Amino acid sequence: MDDGKIVQLYWQRDEQAIPATSAKYGAYCASIARNILGSEEDAEECVNDAYLCAWNAIPPHRPKVLSAFLGKLVRNLSLNRYKHNTAEKRGGGGLPAVLDELSDLVPGRDDVEQAVDRRALVRTIDEFLGTLSPEKRSMFIRRYWYTDSVQQIAARYGMRAGAVSTALYRLRLNLRNYLLERGFEL
Repeated sequence: MDDGKIVQLYWQRDEQAIPATSAKYGAYCASIARNILGSEEDAEECVNDAYLCAWNAIPPHRPKVLSAFLGKLVRNLSLNRYKHNTAEKRGGGGLPAVLDELSDLVPGRDDVEQAVDRRALVRTIDEFLGTLSPEKRSMFIRRYWYTDSVQQIAARYGMRAGAVSTALYRLRLNLRNYLLERGFEL
């Protein structure tokens, strides 16, 4: 079903919006949640919570890109669940490795000044991503937004895992240099 029709179902408060969303984006949403959580049960629960959030948000919000809207909902819910799980010593998933890879690029705790600079940082990272080839940009986003494993990325692009690891390492170094050149303290 077309995204416009699915959004219209939400606007009409038609309960068929949820099954239509699940049919079109269920696997996509589950993949995001599984990559972060490493647990099928937790992932399923986060996806269902995302459908409820979408139901509550549409209307009044009308997403321009339904897949991105759902992906962001699932990602945020999954990150919250991950924090909850690890706070209770029950971790899992691939998130620790991804966060460890980016730890040199992102300052520790937020303070007021960092909160103000966050938008500038986001804009600068977007600019950096715009300088990359489509394949490198996609690899970076698959790893650091969707938290795909190196092996999943390698399979997607027909590469060896070592080549993907090297490419991601170089992208992180390039991003670090890009941020430093623009006055960000890392």
